[in-house]
Amino acid sequence: MNTIAALIRNRTIKSSRRILLLFPPAKPRFSHQPFQKGRLGLPQNVSGIPSSHFAPPSIPPTLPATNWDAFTSKVRSFSTTVETRVSDNTFERIRVQGGINSVKPLVVGGGDKDVENVVGAGANVTKGEDSEVEKQAWKLLQGAVVSYCGNPVGTVAANDPGDKLPLNYDQVFIRDFVPSALAFLLRGEHEIVKNFLLHTLQLQSWEKTVDCYSPGQGLMPASFKVRTVALDEDNHEEVLDPDFGESAIGRVAPVDSGLWWIILLRAYGKLTGDCSLQERMDVQTGLKMVLKLCLTDGFDMFPSLLVTDGSCMIDRRMGIHGHPLEIQALFYSALRCSREMLVATDGSETDNLIRAINNRLSALSFHIREYYWVDMKKINEIYRYKTEEYSTDAINKFNIYPEQIPLWLMDWIPEKGGYLIGNLQPAHMDFRFFTLGNLWSIVSSLGTPRQNQAILNLIEAKWDDLVGHMPLKICYPAFDNEEWRIITGCDPKNTPWSYHNGGSWPTLLWQFTLACIKMGRIELAQKAVALAEKRLPVDSWPEYYDTRTGKFIGKQSRLYQTWTIAGFLTSKMLLKNPGMASMLFWEEDYELLDICVCGLSKRGRKRCSRGAARSQILV
Repeated sequence: MNTIAALIRNRTIKSSRRILLLFPPAKPRFSHQPFQKGRLGLPQNVSGIPSSHFAPPSIPPTLPATNWDAFTSKVRSFSTTVETRVSDNTFERIRVQGGINSVKPLVVGGGDKDVENVVGAGANVTKGEDSEVEKQAWKLLQGAVVSYCGNPVGTVAANDPGDKLPLNYDQVFIRDFVPSALAFLLRGEHEIVKNFLLHTLQLQSWEKTVDCYSPGQGLMPASFKVRTVALDEDNHEEVLDPDFGESAIGRVAPVDSGLWWIILLRAYGKLTGDCSLQERMDVQTGLKMVLKLCLTDGFDMFPSLLVTDGSCMIDRRMGIHGHPLEIQALFYSALRCSREMLVATDGSETDNLIRAINNRLSALSFHIREYYWVDMKKINEIYRYKTEEYSTDAINKFNIYPEQIPLWLMDWIPEKGGYLIGNLQPAHMDFRFFTLGNLWSIVSSLGTPRQNQAILNLIEAKWDDLVGHMPLKICYPAFDNEEWRIITGCDPKNTPWSYHNGGSWPTLLWQFTLACIKMGRIELAQKAVALAEKRLPVDSWPEYYDTRTGKFIGKQSRLYQTWTIAGFLTSKMLLKNPGMASMLFWEEDYELLDICVCGLSKRGRKRCSRGAARSQILV
């Protein structure tokens, strides 16, 4: 009973007593019970795939206002206050006018006339009949749905009937569920996404401990599992058991989980037209907790987030510790989402948070565009760098040694095209091409319009390397020989051209499709989707592919990987109705970029470098 008391419970003995868990619990506690293996206690169908249960969810009760006031006060005591360093009032006016639904629908060409695709208010993509492959994919996605007390709350990572050791692939992962959520939203099925957002929000308040140390408040779990616990011989109950990284390989906290949660929260409001979820007090509190965790001041001199290896989609040691592009792109997107969704209050807390967000957005966009970008011109500039420059006027600010430029890059970079490098630290540039970070930089407008087009130009020019037989490479090129031994620690799963070390991941297809639609390059997305559609159902929807061109199914790849299935379906729906994509990407914010936030000139010091680089940054 002590174990049961330590978990948040929903009794399943009587259906009339099913309720949505209250957030937050009176005394947040964490279960130290190990995860149980198996299929979550869900009913099985003939094929061994769990049946979906789309029962209408219970109406969540509300907490009294007095309790919420006490809780938010308690939350503030745990969170570092985010204060602005800029006294300029111009930042207070930089706010998305009209809120979450202010973006106009995209107008796309169709036949002899333009068709305006109005989205929101319960979007449902029904244009065109589903192919047999799509019907199969939908059946598999529905079969991967996880139910909690009769209500859908997410999808398992993989649902391979032949997998006898699912490890943690039978859990609901935050990042993995995003393409599933978008597929459901685009189809007009909203409840599973709403339930997922609320339940993961409740788990955020749990106590997280590894070796007597607790990470900051606001951390979202990497995943959770529905477990069935026996009360006595006749009665059982379902509980949610989260993993905040204390059970993960390497014990790394999932930095990207909270960022994906914010991005999905915005997408829910956009595609359903329902902003009431975002305006709830518990959702606003959880949103602020994630932001404060990310915006807390530290020792770093850069606006980018400093993280450890394995804290995102690449969740094993792959040499991405520091300031990886993927985290920066998701961070930038989450900040832009939050700026739209934060509800104004009479107090100064939200105003300070908005000011801090604008400050960070401006600094981060300049930092990434100026220092992460490489093309033929930039590489030639680095090749001629002077080193050991000690001054505020230094060109080689990070003291990059030209000898770091790898030989493969000099031959590989095309005449027309470029990309954002994978990482930047003092005396270190990671010149690998990371697909997710570059695609999400396009989607969020972290890159300039010129840079965004150049990234797609590079993918097109290097199609055989980055797409090959299966879209898309997670990174290029792969580590091998001594680099593989030193950087991965001889990881047998990340051997050259496998898994995170240059493997091909079909789930990246939906992000590629979204980026192509935004930049008017829909033919590239159609080509990639057609390639995937021929192989994925034949190969049983693998998690990833191996070899330099993605020719073989990954040696340790799970089959019937849910985000492979969902990524394909989301791509197909976006291609059928490209107007839906306008709800999922961001356009350039010129007003934000035009304002310098460092304020150095007001203190009599030399002006910052933004003025000299403005011509490039705003292109």
